[in-house]
Amino acid sequence: MLTVNVAVLLAVIVVVRLRRRTEARSRFDEKLTVVLVLCLGILLAPSAFGRWAADVLGQLASGATQAGR
Repeated sequence: MLTVNVAVLLAVIVVVRLRRRTEARSRFDEKLTVVLVLCLGILLAPSAFGRWAADVLGQLASGATQAGR
């Protein structure tokens, strides 16, 4: 599936960008990183991995809310 390949490439780019020191980033760099992460989320959401991740996060959130009662 093409979207997963593009998502993997985008994930690598995001990880490389986030490994840089915080002090070295400009506002443009931060905005670009946010846009890249949003694009990554859009690409992963319809994939099987995206559905699995959403299910896992939903179960974790459900468990956390039930544990808090």
